[in-house]
Amino acid sequence: MAVKRAFLRPNEWLLVVYFSYVAIASVFFPLAPTVILFPYIVVVGIAAVFGTLAFLEVRTRSPIIGLFRNSLALASTLVAYREMDWFTPSHHSHRLEAMWIIWDRQFLHQYGFQHLIESTGPFIPWLLELCYLLVYAIGPFSVAVLYGVRKPERSQQFLMLYLFGTLLAYGCFPYFPSEPPRTVYPGADMPTIVTWFRQSNLLVVGNYGIHSSVFPSAHVSSAFSAAFGMMRALPERKWFGRGIFIYASLVAIATVYGRYHYAVDAVAGLAIALLAMLLVPKRLAAY
Repeated sequence: MAVKRAFLRPNEWLLVVYFSYVAIASVFFPLAPTVILFPYIVVVGIAAVFGTLAFLEVRTRSPIIGLFRNSLALASTLVAYREMDWFTPSHHSHRLEAMWIIWDRQFLHQYGFQHLIESTGPFIPWLLELCYLLVYAIGPFSVAVLYGVRKPERSQQFLMLYLFGTLLAYGCFPYFPSEPPRTVYPGADMPTIVTWFRQSNLLVVGNYGIHSSVFPSAHVSSAFSAAFGMMRALPERKWFGRGIFIYASLVAIATVYGRYHYAVDAVAGLAIALLAMLLVPKRLAAY
């Protein structure tokens, strides 16, 4: 009996295309000599790993390998994120930030956005910082929900939209070199209520964040893409998608309030997620 031909899943092709794009884009940016070959190594490695897993799943028909492929696709976003640090310019002019901060200060102070959040005490700042911290888990959580309700075949639909929105944001970073307001304008416009979750977020972004760009906000794009992906993958249980949409809205607020991003970054992140929803087909083959 002939062995069925092993195809990459659509989300795996998307990752291969994205990492190929990064390798091509690296030619036009002054990467450090120590990392200049890394984009090519990554794309070859990613393609080889996914191809091997696809072949093994066809041969063994093991659902464990299928689950591992989904998990690896999610983990690949961390690689994609860290890659963008290679595009960090040697010097930031802060031209974009000087324009964006004007709009932020109108939003935060003139329109009373910061005062409104803090007027009820520490609970809302605590909630916003918690939402920001949990962004890294929203993709795995959503896939786990699909497996939990016994709809694993729909994970492809979710992953394609989620990954598209996340990677599309990453792909914009090299063209908008910028730094977050908390570092460009240290001590200015900061929250006056400091919670444990804020300290945790500052620790994470301080030690593991990248320095190439903050535009658009990948936190916002990935959170809204997860919401749209769940709405599409699990339409009969609308409250899952709607709940993640509410969560994503809190993430968008948190990025600006916590000074992790400028307001324009959050708006652009939402626009990226909407674009991903428009571009990703509504029907994908089940895997």
